[in-house]
Amino acid sequence: MRFDGLLGFPGGFMQMRFDGLLGFPGGFVDRRYWSLEDGLNRVLGLGLGCVRLTEADYLCSHLTEGPHRVVAHFYARQLTLEELHTIEISAVHSRDHGLEVMGMVRVPLYTQKDRMGGLPNFLGNSFVGTAKFQLLFALKILNMVTSASVGGMAPLCRQRCGRAPAQGAGAAGWRAP
Repeated sequence: MRFDGLLGFPGGFMQMRFDGLLGFPGGFVDRRYWSLEDGLNRVLGLGLGCVRLTEADYLCSHLTEGPHRVVAHFYARQLTLEELHTIEISAVHSRDHGLEVMGMVRVPLYTQKDRMGGLPNFLGNSFVGTAKFQLLFALKILNMVTSASVGGMAPLCRQRCGRAPAQGAGAAGWRAP
């Protein structure tokens, strides 16, 4: 099973992966040996060190169809700016830094006057799997941006990069665990 998590405060953060795609910290966990949260914390501890997620931080799950069926469980936690700084520093010293993970990236939660810069422009990047959908879903559910602004991102992304986000910002396609 795959676990993804975290959104920070006052914005969100993601990782630039070795393949140039943006994604969330996380990884695969063998349920025979770990509970969902214990496995996630073990994986996050290797890469980020100082954060622990609990069942209360769970947001949603998504089943990926295809030859490699994966259930992506998404967790999010609001962090203080101090906690975010600590995570950013520890991430640079993790064993995966420079190999699997090229670095942490802060998600801009603003839109510039031209309605392109900031988050709409950020969404034009390439994301792994369901990461873009997870980001938009979390931003909406956690009230970090307005529903109207999330709904308006698809046309803006289409203008910028010729395509809309992979999936909308609603709950379609998400299944409870």
